[in-house]
Amino acid sequence: MTEQQTDVIVIGLGPGGEHVAGRLAEAGLDVVGIEAELVGGECPYWGCVPSKMMIRAGNLLAEARRIPGLAGDSRVAPDWAPVAARIRDEATDDWNDQVAVDRLTGKGGRFVRGRARLTGPGRVAVDDLALHARRGIVLATGARPTAPPVPGLADIPYWTNRDAVATKELPESLLVLGGGAIGLELAQVFARFGTTVTVVEALDHLLPAEEPEAGRLAAEVLEREGVGLRTGARAVRAEHDGVTFTLQLEGGELLSAERLLVATGRRAELAGLGVETVGLDPTAHAVPTDGQMRAADGIWAIGDVTGHGAFTHVAMYEAEIAVRDILGEDGPDADYRALPRVTFTDPEIGAVGMTERQARAAGLRVRTGSAPIPSSARGWIHKAGNDGFVKLVEDADRGVLVGATSAGPAGGEMLYGLAVAVQAEVATARLRHMIYAYPTFHRAIEAALADLG
Repeated sequence: MTEQQTDVIVIGLGPGGEHVAGRLAEAGLDVVGIEAELVGGECPYWGCVPSKMMIRAGNLLAEARRIPGLAGDSRVAPDWAPVAARIRDEATDDWNDQVAVDRLTGKGGRFVRGRARLTGPGRVAVDDLALHARRGIVLATGARPTAPPVPGLADIPYWTNRDAVATKELPESLLVLGGGAIGLELAQVFARFGTTVTVVEALDHLLPAEEPEAGRLAAEVLEREGVGLRTGARAVRAEHDGVTFTLQLEGGELLSAERLLVATGRRAELAGLGVETVGLDPTAHAVPTDGQMRAADGIWAIGDVTGHGAFTHVAMYEAEIAVRDILGEDGPDADYRALPRVTFTDPEIGAVGMTERQARAAGLRVRTGSAPIPSSARGWIHKAGNDGFVKLVEDADRGVLVGATSAGPAGGEMLYGLAVAVQAEVATARLRHMIYAYPTFHRAIEAALADLG
């Protein structure tokens, strides 16, 4: 076995891991980055970037269909071919990561492709290569799609988000198991391109991690666009006869489609990584860290594997904290109070901090305020496609926001100001006396503040 010395080993080169490896290499450290799949990870190849290309295309179709009554007449002929081509040519280089590899090595890092395994403190094995890190190891191994224990599901060729993003041809019909962000984003896109789509969610409303109002809004819009919804519906059997997928729901209903997309969440996989050799639990759902992303002596963990949210922006945030700590630079601990998240459906559903339920569960005395986007001047002007609302969650004792939701045509962009308010603990009394530009969607925040009570 070949043995090599280095300063830092980064296992997993998704957005966060690639950032750590590149930053440390630029700082003059000898860095080895290890990736079993594609450098850049889920986000640029199967997640954030290509899925938003799909969403952009679907939104264009929806906007074209909104022309009648506002700007004349329109006829829409969906064509998936340019979307699939754009994903291949512009986003993924046909799922080739050479540009990303060159980006890392160009900064001075070394790259190893393979599946890494910890073999002890400071030690990693990749096939017949043994590496020893003088300064430390960074775990950035991400997460993988999980499937529920539905009888028969493990034995059939269902889609994950990767298959949905990479498809060159759309199915005539699609079942989506899971009513979270990924499931709804893809369901809406496929439906807008003409696929008959049905979403099955075991809990009683869509987007179960968000405010119930967000789930109700998503349901209203999707049903209006022809998407079938089954909420509070648990699948008890999955089958595939070589042509058709069938889901049997509790209660006996059978749903069939040409394809089945399973979008029921993601989970870190620690088994097989050898974390037990450095004192970590290989059966855990995530790697616990302190505020500087330290998981053990000489071990840092960032991104999905930490369990703080399967978002690229969380991975990048944690990556920069780990870089500072490894370089011996001072910096604040990780702070997740104002963690932002966006479901990129149409309307976009942005949220930051706590939901009302979470705030009450934390023992806070809560006040909420809300305002519908269509009642705002900009929402009224926008007309077709103006669905949305703003909801604020206030810690009434301190007079500050601890959470907020902004849903609407620009829900994700409106979120920024709310995130600042939550992060900086800006008093709601001060927010009430700001000047809100007219006519903008974010003026609905002013109305929601007036509604706090």
